[in-house]
Amino acid sequence: MSSSDFGIVNAVESALTLSAPSTIVPPAINGRAEIMNTKIFCAAGLLALAGGMASADYRLTVLHTNDIHARFEPISRFDSGCGPEDNDEGKCFGGSARLVSAIKAAKARSDNYILVDGGDQFQGSLFYTYYKGKAVAELMNQMGYDAMTVGNHEFDDGPEVLRAFVDSVDFPVLMANADIGNEPSLADAINPSVILERAGERLGLIGLTPEDTDELASPGPNVHFSDPVEAVRDEAERLVAMGINKIIVLSHSGLSVDLSIAEAVPQVDVIVGGHDNTLLSNTQERADGPYPLMVGNTAIVQAYAYGKFLGELNVTFDGDGNIVEAVGEPILLDASVPEDEGTKMRISELGKPLDEIRNKVVAEAGAFIEGNRSVCRVQECPMGNLVADSMLDRVRDQGIQIAIANAGGIRASIDKGEVTMGQVLTILPFQNTLSTFRIKGQIIIDALENGVSQVEDVKGRFPQVAGLSFTWDPTVGPNEGRIQEVLVGGVAIDPDAVYGVVSNNYVRNGGDGYRMFTTDAMDVYDYGPDLADVLAEYMAAHGPVMPYVEGRISRSE
Repeated sequence: MSSSDFGIVNAVESALTLSAPSTIVPPAINGRAEIMNTKIFCAAGLLALAGGMASADYRLTVLHTNDIHARFEPISRFDSGCGPEDNDEGKCFGGSARLVSAIKAAKARSDNYILVDGGDQFQGSLFYTYYKGKAVAELMNQMGYDAMTVGNHEFDDGPEVLRAFVDSVDFPVLMANADIGNEPSLADAINPSVILERAGERLGLIGLTPEDTDELASPGPNVHFSDPVEAVRDEAERLVAMGINKIIVLSHSGLSVDLSIAEAVPQVDVIVGGHDNTLLSNTQERADGPYPLMVGNTAIVQAYAYGKFLGELNVTFDGDGNIVEAVGEPILLDASVPEDEGTKMRISELGKPLDEIRNKVVAEAGAFIEGNRSVCRVQECPMGNLVADSMLDRVRDQGIQIAIANAGGIRASIDKGEVTMGQVLTILPFQNTLSTFRIKGQIIIDALENGVSQVEDVKGRFPQVAGLSFTWDPTVGPNEGRIQEVLVGGVAIDPDAVYGVVSNNYVRNGGDGYRMFTTDAMDVYDYGPDLADVLAEYMAAHGPVMPYVEGRISRSE
């Protein structure tokens, strides 16, 4: 625990003895809160913000999701697809059928609630590829959402698709930090905020989307994004002038922005976050901070991503609209949460037309391309080169120099001839997305060391690479210096230099032992396109694709 962590401990302990807390702001690593001791989670999560309950106290349950990314079907513990057999064995999480059940149960526990979403319902599975926003709208309407904010991925297919979604849902879609006046598709469809009446009180909800959405998606030339802090301040002041004293921000902006808003705009009571897949929790081991995370008198919550959790925050306001208590916890949607049978059947029905996508010819292979695990998990292989090259090609213009793909993510070879999307999805079945980041050369060496540490067991962490080459010595013990040489662009890697790297979100988030990418990566972006789509597009542009090995990975014995 760092010295700044001890400062948080002291702040929490002090707050527990006061009628109102001091500001509690966690240290940040790459814009995310540093993981703290579980006892601190519990102390902050159960913090009563003022002594005594006034007669005018108002209680509200805020149910929330964020970054679902069209994951209607259950996911594995690695956030990838989870098949029916694994689901029947209790190994899967999330999925719309479980989410429906969890929402019903949560609503039954409260006599006053709202259900809101922090953005990025779009993109991430074939359901979105095929249905765009139609299936999202159907399921969100079924679940009874009260409002959502616009995430950057809601703009992936332009303003027109977003407008069609907005017209299809039974609730308001919000965005305060964007000028849409000159975009005909959106000008009369999306408002900065909305006022909801619940149990005799008025709640002001404000929506935010990332300020750099024009770089992350396709909003078109007529939508201009602005500073989220200023946008919230302006909208909060307008709501307060209307007599609203309970303000909730739906912020698809990341935890660091949410912290800034909480500090700068004290009128905000609750921030429901999204965008950086932060897990705030008092019980989960890998949480990034307590639930709720209190900054002054503002409660910040976020519930990871992909429908794995349903956030449940119980807030008590005094007669003046100040929070006097904020407690809760994200609900893990594991096998203990039953699946709603009607929803499960509907998801199965929606999935049937996806076979059309799976049968679509997308490329051609000029010869057999080896992707067998017995080869790709121990040495350079043609499919590993192809996958790594496609990743690097997609983001090279962003200053990325190196691609690292875990061989465990490669699950098949390709025969000579036409290649269907189904074959591509068999090779890369996990719905992983491209992740880009910057990191020092020494950490890249450490990552490669991890990659070759279990070759004897043919483990999936073996690295297939592009943009670099390396030599390793199997006679050296695991993690004891097997990596002998690393070249980037033909030049010896500089341990102190910073390099741009692309991998997939599974590896970047510590999968296959690559934990150094969770702690040492800078300028992280985990939400790029699906890796299968990247490979299909690369093969289509370079076909007929031929197999090749180039000496990227060598053994010295």
